[in-house]
Amino acid sequence: MASLQSSSVIGSVAYSSTSCSRRGTTRSTINMPKLRTGGLSLRLPARDLVPEVLDMGVGLSAATTSHVEKKYESRTNRNSPSLGSNVSDPMVIAKLHAIMEAVADRVEMHQNIGEQRDNWNSLLLTSINTITLTAATMAGIAATSVGGPLLALKTSSTLMYLAATGMLVVMNQIQPSQLVEEQRNAARLFKQLHGRIQTALSSGNPTNSDVEDAMKKVLALDKAYPLPLIGVMLEKFPETVEPAAWWPQHRQRQEKPIKRRDGNGWSVELEEELREVVGVLKRKDTEDYLRLGKIALKVNKILSISGPLLTGIAACGTAFMGSSHGSWAAMVGVVAGAMASVVNTMEHGGQVGMVFEMYRSNAGFFRLMEETIESNLNERDVGRRENGELFEMKVALQLGRSLSGLKNLAASSSKKGEATDEFASKLF
Repeated sequence: MASLQSSSVIGSVAYSSTSCSRRGTTRSTINMPKLRTGGLSLRLPARDLVPEVLDMGVGLSAATTSHVEKKYESRTNRNSPSLGSNVSDPMVIAKLHAIMEAVADRVEMHQNIGEQRDNWNSLLLTSINTITLTAATMAGIAATSVGGPLLALKTSSTLMYLAATGMLVVMNQIQPSQLVEEQRNAARLFKQLHGRIQTALSSGNPTNSDVEDAMKKVLALDKAYPLPLIGVMLEKFPETVEPAAWWPQHRQRQEKPIKRRDGNGWSVELEEELREVVGVLKRKDTEDYLRLGKIALKVNKILSISGPLLTGIAACGTAFMGSSHGSWAAMVGVVAGAMASVVNTMEHGGQVGMVFEMYRSNAGFFRLMEETIESNLNERDVGRRENGELFEMKVALQLGRSLSGLKNLAASSSKKGEATDEFASKLF
């Protein structure tokens, strides 16, 4: 009976606490009815049950949340210990964006000026040939005339020849077709630099060294392909033919007395392979394009001298028309004028200056490849080099070869040495 009463007491306590919680009120004590049977009285301690239960729940939730946060922080710190170091410097990004805008502006300038100078080439060629052929025609007509018409025709023909001579001297000095090729190369190289800066911004963590490298490349391109004609124009008839250089000079890395080790995609076999490729580039590709450049330069010099010389001779011939040697003077005036028109067409219509600049640029491209490969090979710490497998693929693509073709070229060069007849490049 006592147990039944105890059960009823516990049930009333639970009911009382439930009803209190529903009404949102709490009582400090719970008064129980006294039990008469057996003199047994059950007295519960006076405690605030509902707030204690709520406090226990809140404390448990706070403890669990704190534990999860600490665990997440420790896991984050463990997985990315250098999270703060991966954040790019906003100033570096701003500088690279400024350089990229300047590069894009230079691309537009070189393209516009290249189109303008291409127009110069075609318009001057057409104008000078028209003047020369008109002067030759007038000289031929003057040979059959006497009196006043003879004087007028020969004077006009002489003046036109002199004008053509002066225009040819200026045109041959600036070589518009060569200027156009320079602007094409500059626009292409600035576009290439613009793409590399975009890649550095999008896929990497740019640093101050990237900013300095981009600045050096921009200034080197400005120096290699200047926009003005007066004062800083490239020499069109140099004494010696050298490859074009549009890149900053590579730093001479001091060889450290550490043992070579494999890693970062590099191996001893790959180093030997690239050394053989450099040897082929020097012996065959660069040397051959320099040889072709010298031939183009000689032809351009001969044509540049011959054109004004022929128009000058024609002017002298027409000036002596009507004298005792009038027939010979007329023949010289007509024939020299016709030959000058042919020479001018061969030089500027055939764009011999552009051909010379193209050969010079190709030689510069191979020289840049040589310096890039040697710069990586001279760096004894392979960890500071570009990844070997990626670098090998880039070299193969620049030469228009597959990876197996590049290895075959190196093997053939190592066997035959300087006797090999194969060129490294398959593109040009």
